[in-house]
Amino acid sequence: MNTIKKIKKKKDKSFQNNLSKKKKTKKKLPKRSRKKAIDNSLKTSSFVFQQPVSEGKVRKIEKGKLRIIPLGGQEEVGRNMTVFEYEDDIVIVDMGMQFPEEDMLGIDYIVPNINYLKGKEKNIRGVIFTHGHLDHIGAAPILLEQLGYPPIIGRDLTLALVKRKLEDYEPDSSHRVKTITVKSINDRIRLGNFQLKFFEVEHSIMDSMGVVLFTPVVTAIHMGDWTLDVGSSSEGKLSYEFLSRLPQPTVLMMESLGATSKRSLVTEEEMWKNLKTLINEAPGRLIIATFSTQVKRIRDILEYAKKIGKKVALDGFSMKANVEVAKQLGYIKVDKDTLIDIKNIHNYPDKKVIVICTGAQGEVNAVLSRIVTDNHRYIHLKKSDTIIFSSSVIPGNERSIQRLKDNLYRKCDNVIHSEIMDVHVGGHNNIEAIQTLVKQVKPTYVMPVYANHYFLKEAEKIIKKNGFPGRNIFILDNGQVIEFSKNRSPQVLKEKVDSSYVFIDGLGVGDIGQVVLRDRQMLSQDGMFVITVIIDSKNKKIVGNIQVTSRGFIYVKENFDLVNATKQVVKRVIKENTSQDNKIKINWKNIENQIREEVGKYLFQKTQRRPMVLPVVMEV
Repeated sequence: MNTIKKIKKKKDKSFQNNLSKKKKTKKKLPKRSRKKAIDNSLKTSSFVFQQPVSEGKVRKIEKGKLRIIPLGGQEEVGRNMTVFEYEDDIVIVDMGMQFPEEDMLGIDYIVPNINYLKGKEKNIRGVIFTHGHLDHIGAAPILLEQLGYPPIIGRDLTLALVKRKLEDYEPDSSHRVKTITVKSINDRIRLGNFQLKFFEVEHSIMDSMGVVLFTPVVTAIHMGDWTLDVGSSSEGKLSYEFLSRLPQPTVLMMESLGATSKRSLVTEEEMWKNLKTLINEAPGRLIIATFSTQVKRIRDILEYAKKIGKKVALDGFSMKANVEVAKQLGYIKVDKDTLIDIKNIHNYPDKKVIVICTGAQGEVNAVLSRIVTDNHRYIHLKKSDTIIFSSSVIPGNERSIQRLKDNLYRKCDNVIHSEIMDVHVGGHNNIEAIQTLVKQVKPTYVMPVYANHYFLKEAEKIIKKNGFPGRNIFILDNGQVIEFSKNRSPQVLKEKVDSSYVFIDGLGVGDIGQVVLRDRQMLSQDGMFVITVIIDSKNKKIVGNIQVTSRGFIYVKENFDLVNATKQVVKRVIKENTSQDNKIKINWKNIENQIREEVGKYLFQKTQRRPMVLPVVMEV
């Protein structure tokens, strides 16, 4: 408790002022929601103080300057969120989530840190969502609530998916947010000092878009996720050349996940030719694993299945939810004879059944993983089944997907993935596409975004090879701030804003920090060793036997010698610290720390492993 009090005293006045302003902006919200939002903010803040920003506090923005601040997405795949700040106006692009890495034990997902925006909620003019993938909308329910539900802007499907996530997070919360729907792709919207224009991009989900942010000092072009239109027909082919005619100077913010890919982009025609062949020739059931947001592909499979007289069953909560949203918007039109319930697939011959499901990334509890481990309620694999991975590999999931493929190959004779056949059209670019985009747009400055750092550096090399000046390419880390002003080159500030991880674990938002993660990692590697000692308060002698409990370290009943030797170490430490006058008050907490240290050293010496040692000394 004393430590917590000291930390609270060290919080500067500006943070307290910002927090009080935040409370004022929340007055119009229902009491339940206001309390939850403030509680979440405080949870997040407690995590932030475990990881303070070493570079110091960022100074207040000056007049006539535009700040661009990535709060996520610059050092990972996911957690995409960018802040644009011009004087007293703030516009945000995307609020994505990031899936946990292998060493983030027990974490559900990660969201951007919005500490920089605390106290500036009233300045937020709107949040733009470029498309409906989770790495762009997944954090929206949490962050929109914490920021007082600013207006959100996007196209029909994107906004519908955001609203669905809001309702899943807290029922009846979607009506608290004002939506601005981009009906025409050439719509213009003014938000304070920002004027916005939207444009269509080629990507793997319907209603994807890029955004142009016009400001008095620079025109910012944010592509969202994009690729080039590589269809065989030149009629209506999408090009980004019109962006070269925007007011100068321009800064092109270009998603760069394909910066190392030399492979030619697959066309829709090539993919569909292969998928149709597989659908027609499958010897038994066809199980197609893909992303739940691949609404267009699901629609096309449904339409083709109807044409050839096959039945389609969907499985996966998010997939069913997204298809339902698309049906309500009229994007998917399907009759009841074609779309069947997963529990009814046994009512039809295997050759007539197509299952579209989630789990192509090897997620433990997703549908495909449950199928391969025989934990699915209605599907048990047969040798005649055909499994199709109609998805790309998200960086970081390679090992999980490989394990999944190995297990599928053991049970099925027909496993198809992109390494052996083009059964997926990715929504991202390649080296050639990046070079072509820069040639088409002719920007003044380029900022590679939305990828791991090494992708961004590779994108820089690609752009420079085409003669683009290296001094006009900026690669930022999460939390770095770049400022644009008239008649001056862009400046990257020395100070950074806090972009540390905010972990979501169950219902907790930001209440799991690096200390807790380190404890979980230690427990998972070497286990736990609990020592319980009872001390007589009068004579300071040990009462009864010392109790030892081990979890994940050793089996106590088979290691009596090690356990007894450890007890002797504990007895020695207690004797050395209690051999003085019994009337002197003893600090048992210090003795516990000494037991922890000595037992830890002894166990490591004997086993070359160091479990988490938890001594409990009780005086009675």
